[in-house]
Amino acid sequence: MSKVTSKLQVTIPKSLALQYSIQPGDSISFEAAGDIIRVLPPNAVTRPQLGRLKRLALFDAGTERQRARESRAKRPAAKRRGWTREELYQRGSTD
Repeated sequence: MSKVTSKLQVTIPKSLALQYSIQPGDSISFEAAGDIIRVLPPNAVTRPQLGRLKRLALFDAGTERQRARESRAKRPAAKRRGWTREELYQRGSTD
């Protein structure tokens, strides 16, 4: 976790700088995203802003895909293991 200095500067952790190829002197962007702030590394590809109707259409399509997956994925009933969870908690106790 980084601290904000008195000059409102923030240090990026080295592991993230290496992962995103951020070098000294690079410009990074800060973007408001609701209650959070997004930090965009240099050369980041940003998503185009979608309108409300397009976002709702994408959400509805995703919801329909999820419903289809859930209807196909019927899991077989569990087989009896020969033990219960409660028995596991009691193993090795001296009581």
